[in-house]
Amino acid sequence: STQGYSSAASDVYKRQVLRSLMPQDVDTIFDYRNNEVCFRYQKGQAKDYAEIVKMIERRRADVLSVEAPFMVAVVLKEKDEMIGEIVVKPKVDAIELGYTFSYKYHRHGYAFEALTVLIDQLHRMAPDRAFISFVEPQNIASMGLLRKLEYRDMDYVPEIESQMFGKWTN
Repeated sequence: STQGYSSAASDVYKRQVLRSLMPQDVDTIFDYRNNEVCFRYQKGQAKDYAEIVKMIERRRADVLSVEAPFMVAVVLKEKDEMIGEIVVKPKVDAIELGYTFSYKYHRHGYAFEALTVLIDQLHRMAPDRAFISFVEPQNIASMGLLRKLEYRDMDYVPEIESQMFGKWTN
């Protein structure tokens, strides 16, 4: 179900929906979080099965918000299959977004579609806030995705060994 997500965000073009995490997502999340193609650029993500079960339990009531952090599942409509996750962390002056998509669905435009719709909706809710994402400098594909989303490369942040990208920043 798309509980907590407005129709705009839940109708990600024609191919996908955004919805709350559900217990049946555990196998999918476990699979891609433990695949080297996905985890080599992720920091601090739960990869242990039991930890993922707990995370889903903690996050399953999340709702789209510019006031509180939330996590959303990206799901292929046609197969009702989860293909990725987006984490949103609202701050006072910015909204941080992070994402992981299953290696099985890289390079098909799914991340671009889902992030476009979600970013647009959050921007309408908080037009005065910048949007920020942090990417490992070796993650060429993710940096390309952020540029396609009209983020700009802002600088390297040595404390977290990440490249910072921003949209609607001053």
